[in-house]
Amino acid sequence: MKNGTKSKLITIEKLCAQMEGFGMKHSSKVLADKLEAAENGSTTPREFLSALFEAEARGRNENRRQRNYAGAHFPPNVKELKEFDPSELESGITDWQVRQLAELGWLDAFGNIVFAGPPGLGKSMLAISLGVRAIDEGYLVCFEKMESLIGILDRADVDRAAGFRLKNIKKANLLICDEVGYTPINRSQANKFFTLVSDMYERSSLIVTTNKEIPEWAEVMGDPVLTTAILDRILHHARCFSFKGESYRLKHPDVFG
Repeated sequence: MKNGTKSKLITIEKLCAQMEGFGMKHSSKVLADKLEAAENGSTTPREFLSALFEAEARGRNENRRQRNYAGAHFPPNVKELKEFDPSELESGITDWQVRQLAELGWLDAFGNIVFAGPPGLGKSMLAISLGVRAIDEGYLVCFEKMESLIGILDRADVDRAAGFRLKNIKKANLLICDEVGYTPINRSQANKFFTLVSDMYERSSLIVTTNKEIPEWAEVMGDPVLTTAILDRILHHARCFSFKGESYRLKHPDVFG
């Protein structure tokens, strides 16, 4: 004792509990190792603090990434971007263009992407892989097949789950709308889709995959005037790629069979 004052033992457990009390649960997990390095002189006090803050930031970012990934509603068996091979196509997109899209400059500029072409050429795979890349970089992403998206739009006013999903879609930085053109929609549904596209126009981005060429969209939407209005907003800041080639599923039945 000194000056009649009793020293208090400050344990690692107590420090961790205090840190967790302030919400620093990620940095508390590395405290013991970082503190030992600081006490034996391997790191300076400033390096010690910086390491704690970096550990906390990494942990929070990873939690946010996992939440965003779950909230995107991707289908199972998502492929990595590096697994998409443009050389399998006859034409439509090059390796250089894929690398450029992966830089996400179009997303920062609220641009859109349209992947058109027959089934089985990797349009959805590439779209989803770009969506995963966007999540890794901190963007909010939502994925919906067109048929599912139309169902959400139809039920949003009467179904709580659909309404909640629509709110998340509208908050997203990127909406991936998959398989446009596989199922025709009526004029009312086309109108709701137009409203959604208009709400997102120059505020967020769209990736659209479709088996229809652009001039064929009118027969899917059921209204040429409305289709023109929808396309006007989608294509204004869009990069369009028309895939041509033989279906991956037919070329590689051992993989997809």
